[in-house]
Order: sequence, then C-alpha cells, then structure tokens
Amino acid sequence: MTGLGPLDAGFMELEDTDRHVSAGICAVAIVAGAQPGRAEVIAALRDHLDADARLRQKVRRARWDMAAPEWVDDPNFGLAHHIRWMALPEPGDDAALNELIASVMEERLDRDHPLWQCIVVERLTGGRWALIVKVHHSMVDGISGITLFERLCEGPQGNSVRPAVERTRRDPLGLLAKGLRLPIDAPKAVLGAVPLIMDALAPAPDSSLNGPIGRQRRYAVARTSLSAVREIGVAFGATVNDVALAAVAAAFRAVLLARGEEPTPDKLRILAPVSTRATDAKNVLDNRVSAMLPLLPIELADPVAQLAAVHERMARHKRRGEASAANSILELANWLPFASIAWIVRSVLRYPQHSVAGLATNVPGPRRTLRLLGREVVEILAYAPIAMRLRTGIAILSYRDQLAYGITGDFDSTPDIALIADGIERATAELLARARAVAVPVG
Repeated sequence: MTGLGPLDAGFMELEDTDRHVSAGICAVAIVAGAQPGRAEVIAALRDHLDADARLRQKVRRARWDMAAPEWVDDPNFGLAHHIRWMALPEPGDDAALNELIASVMEERLDRDHPLWQCIVVERLTGGRWALIVKVHHSMVDGISGITLFERLCEGPQGNSVRPAVERTRRDPLGLLAKGLRLPIDAPKAVLGAVPLIMDALAPAPDSSLNGPIGRQRRYAVARTSLSAVREIGVAFGATVNDVALAAVAAAFRAVLLARGEEPTPDKLRILAPVSTRATDAKNVLDNRVSAMLPLLPIELADPVAQLAAVHERMARHKRRGEASAANSILELANWLPFASIAWIVRSVLRYPQHSVAGLATNVPGPRRTLRLLGREVVEILAYAPIAMRLRTGIAILSYRDQLAYGITGDFDSTPDIALIADGIERATAELLARARAVAVPVG
C-alpha cells in the first residue's frame, strides 16, 4: 500500500467539493493506419499491466480522514472496466473528435476501480483512429502522464514503477534530518509563499473569464510549429514557454474584445503549474508540481511587446522563488495530520476566488516518433480540467515538431472557445513574421 501525497489527495477533494468538476486529464493520440481489433488492444494493455502496478490499484480512504488515502490493489480488477470503444458520427472530422473528447472528459472516473480508462475512437477521417488515455489527476501530473503514455507505446519491458514513498522509507536518516530542520524550514517556506498567496487573494475586476462553471465542457485545439516557436524565442531572447504564454495572452485579449470587455492589466491572472519532478522520478506515477500566478499582458496590443512583458514577468516570478516556496509548503504538509490537511484543502476549494481567470500548463512531450500497436502516432493532444471558477484551461504539449494547445472551456460560459485557438495560431504567425523581419533581444 502507498499513501497519496497532499497534492494527489487534493485532486480527490476537488471533485468532492464541487459536483461540477471532473479531475481527469488525458492524452489523445491520433494514429495513422487501420484501427486495431478488440483482441489486439486488450492484449497490449494486459501486457502493460505487469509493468505498471498502479494501474491495478484503486484509492481507499480512511474513516473520517484520520490518515491519508492509500493506493490498494483492486480485488475486482478487470480490463473490461477500463476499455471503451466509440465511433465518431459523420463526417468524422477533427471537430467531431473535439466534441467527443469534451464529452468523455466531463465524466468522472469510477472510484470503485483504478482511476483510468482507454477509449478507442473509430471512424476518424483521413485513414486515422484515436486513442484517449484518461487518468485521474490524483494519479499523475502532466509529465508522469505523458511518460505513462510513452510506455504504453513502447511496450511493457523494463518499465516497473516504484512509488516515491518506497524510496523515502529506505532513507530513515533523511527523514530524521528533515524532521530536525522542520522548525527552521517551516517559517522560511511560509514567508517564501507570501507573494504567491497575495497574488491568489488580490482583488481583480469582474471578468467573463472567471465565474461559476457547469458540468459540460467544450474542447478546441490550436496547432503551431515547435521549430517556429523556438525561432521566435531565439530572435527575441525568450523561452518556448514565454512565446506560448504570449500567444495565449494575445488570444485572450482578442476574446475579451470580441465580448465587449476592456482587456485591463489586472484582468487575466493565470495558474501556471511548474514541474518539480527530478529526472530519476520520471516513471513515478504521482504529482510533483508547484505553481506561479502571473498576470498576462492582455492590455498590450503589440505581440512583441506582449512577449517582452511575459518574459520579464515570468523571470520576476522565478526570481521571487514562488514555485520553490509552494513546493516547500507541500512538503511540510506531509508532516501534518491528514485530517487537518483535508479540512484546509476543502476550505480553500470552497472559497469563491476571483483573482485567477485561467490555467495554462506546458508539458514537454516526446521529440521522436512514437508507434502505438505498430502504427505511427501522428499527433498527441492534451486535456486539462477546469475548476474553482476558472472557465478556461489550456494544456500545451509538444510532440515531434508540433506544439499543440488543448483548450478546455466551460460549455455555457465559453461558447466562443474556437476564438482562443484561432487567436493563438494568429499570434504565433505574427510573432514569427516579426522575428524573421528583425531579431531584437527583449532581455
């Protein structure tokens, strides 16, 4: 048995607190060639289960939350609980696939069984089919989730997962050292997290981007070239993440203007997850992320000026060490009784926050071509859930030379979600044209 960490358990609390939320994330593989038969899919997944024991485990909660939830073997495990087949209606295009992804992801996973599903999607145009790998966020974050998908493509050999808690138990001296430093580290962590807390509590003007959400979702995709984004970054002295966020800022500015709202400087603060996962923990299925809460410069009309502002703001947030401080708070939470942690998380989740209006998470994916059941994976899309009055979430994922933006929206409040996808593609194209015309460093 392995206990869930505070962040892992927090995603369970997210669903328990808000009936409108489904805390599943997914990777969607678009695959070329003939779709596999049922027996072929079942055989491939059955082979993989021996390598990833977590796929056979469900969550067991302690009575009254006196201890952290635990991963335990499911005595009733069966692949039939986890594999589904769906077919797209005519014309079977990408728009139909996007609608299906939204419908699949708005459904909660069954907690009576391991928290994952594989959905084979048939009748996709262009001689293609798709596989949706859906996993609860309590089990994986973006990086461990895409790593799980890569292992599914590569086969089960040599991929046994050892939970991080096992390594911790083998190091009692390390635990003792952390315990002795607790009186010193705790105040530092709290003080370091003050800027992040202030950002989260800062008042913000009313915006259609922040508000109550329903149960239904919309999904759209923006596609850009990773090499083009790198070229923009080199020309203007910015990172790939800076360029991606600048394109997101331009898209949200266009959406607000189309809705008749003024894109003021304090209107779009986003939740930007930051990975804290070490290289040697790549195969561990859990959550290892912290966060920053930058304001995106939607008040600026010029895309190069937006990129410069994003670059400067992200650098300032990193210098303040907010992500490290937030991660330290999560580590300290491991020392507190779980009942108190659960109460704190529920209280925070019930707080009707108004300062954060969106989510944008950037996950580096595989650069090499993957093959799934012997067929070439031509594209991988990602899905991020929304909650806590954030009506839009964007999961940015690279694969080969594509940078894809999977955009999740609340069905009722974001009927214009396609404008965000179009705005991202337009902003990237304009930045590329400006980069090729003149390369002036911004930093």
